[in-house]
Amino acid sequence: MADDTTAPQFNVGLDPLTPVLTRSWLSPRSWRRDSYEQLGGYGALRTAITAQPEQLVELMKSSGLRGRGGAGFPTGLKWSFLPPLGAKPRYLVVNGDESEPGTCKDIPLMMADPHLLVEGCIITSYAIRSHYCVIYIRGELIHPIRRVRSAVKEAYAAGYLGKNILGTGYDLDIVVHAGAGAYICGEETALLSSLEGFRGQPRLKPPFPAVEGLYAAPTVVNNVETIASVPSIISGGVDWYRKFGTDKSPGTKIFSLSGHVERPGQYEAPLGTTLRQLIDLAGGMKDGIPIKFWTPGGSSVPLFGDDKLDVPLDYDDVAAAGSLLGTTALQIFNQTASVPWAVARWADFYRHESCGKCAPCREGTAWMSKTLRRIITGRGTLEDIDTLEDTAHNIFGRAFCALGDGAATSVSSAIQRFRQEFVDMVTGVTPAPSTQADLIEMH
Repeated sequence: MADDTTAPQFNVGLDPLTPVLTRSWLSPRSWRRDSYEQLGGYGALRTAITAQPEQLVELMKSSGLRGRGGAGFPTGLKWSFLPPLGAKPRYLVVNGDESEPGTCKDIPLMMADPHLLVEGCIITSYAIRSHYCVIYIRGELIHPIRRVRSAVKEAYAAGYLGKNILGTGYDLDIVVHAGAGAYICGEETALLSSLEGFRGQPRLKPPFPAVEGLYAAPTVVNNVETIASVPSIISGGVDWYRKFGTDKSPGTKIFSLSGHVERPGQYEAPLGTTLRQLIDLAGGMKDGIPIKFWTPGGSSVPLFGDDKLDVPLDYDDVAAAGSLLGTTALQIFNQTASVPWAVARWADFYRHESCGKCAPCREGTAWMSKTLRRIITGRGTLEDIDTLEDTAHNIFGRAFCALGDGAATSVSSAIQRFRQEFVDMVTGVTPAPSTQADLIEMH
C-alpha cells in the first residue's frame, strides 16, 4: 500500500540475509505486543483496514506472494477463489501443523514474533471478508501455542480483535486450536476434518476448501509463514517487496538448514539464493567434509546431489532442476552419510504417519519400510532394490493425498541418483551394522 519512501528499510544490497520476517527475533521480549508495536507493529493493519477488501486481494496478486507451506500456489489468487458472498460465513484457517522432517520455520516464527502472525491474520480475514479465524497448531508445540494464545489475548485487549476493530465496524474473532499431533493434518483437508472433531484424514477434492471448507463453508487455508508475510507487503508495497527474490518467486523465505553444516538454523534470504550461498552463511560444511546429497524442501521431495549447489532456490528453478522447493527444509548430508540409511528413516516416518485411508499409502509405505530395513541390516537382495522402485512407482499418483507421493519420491529419487549405494549394501561392499542397537526399530 505504501510507496518506496515509506517502505521498511531493510538491506537489499550485497548481504544475502534479508531480515523481513525475522527482523524482530533478537529484540528483547519480541513476543510481547509493546515490543512489536515499537517496531511499527499493527501499522500495516491500520493501513489495510482503510482500503476495500477487494483492493487487498489485488495487492496480494500483484505482489506475487506464493504459499510458503510447500505448494507455492499464488496467495492472492487463492483468496480470489472464494465464491460471492452468500448465506454461509467465510473462514480463515492458518496451518501451523509444521511436521515435515527438517522443517522448522513456523515454530520459531510463532515463538519469536506471534504478533506478526496475528496481524497477518487480521488483515487477511478483512481482505476475504471473514469474521472468524482459526490458527491450527500442532498439539506437541506447547510453547508456540502459549505464545500465540498470549498474543491473541493482547490483541483483543488493544482493540485489534473483537467487535468494531479500530472503530471501523469490522468484527473478528481468532481461536488458537491445538491439533492432535499428526503429520497428515498438515494436509489442508485433513486439518479441516480435525478442526471439526473428526479423525484427521484427507477429503476428496473437489470440492476445494474455497467452496466447501470448514463446516462446509468457503474457507481460505494458508500457512503460518504465508500469513506472516502479509503485513510487510502492506507496509512496504508491491514494488518494495518485489525487490527481493525473482520475478516469478518474489520475496524472502526462511530457509531451514540442518545436518552437516557448522551452524544449523534458520536463514532468511531472498528466494533464488543458492545452497552454496546458504552453506557459506552457515559457516561451511561441518568439519570440512564435502556434501553428498541434500533436500531442497524436506524429505518428501526428490534428492539433489552435489551438482545442484548453484540451483537458484525458487519454485520454478528448483522444479526445472528436478525437485520441489517445498518447505525449504534444507537437510544437508556429507560424504560420510549413507543414502539407504537416510531414506530408511524417512520411510519409517511415512509408514508411521500414514492415516491409513487409502491402500496405496497404507500398504505401500509399510512395504517400503520393511524392504529398506532388510537392505540396511544386510539381509537385502538385488531384487529388493527393484521391488522398492516398483512399490514407489505404484504409490506415486495413486494415493489419496500427497503423503503417499512424498514417501514414494524420496525412495525413487534416492535409487535413481545413488543406486550403487544400495547395490553395495546388499552385496556386502558396505557392511551392515554389527549390532541391533545401531537400528531404530518400528514398534
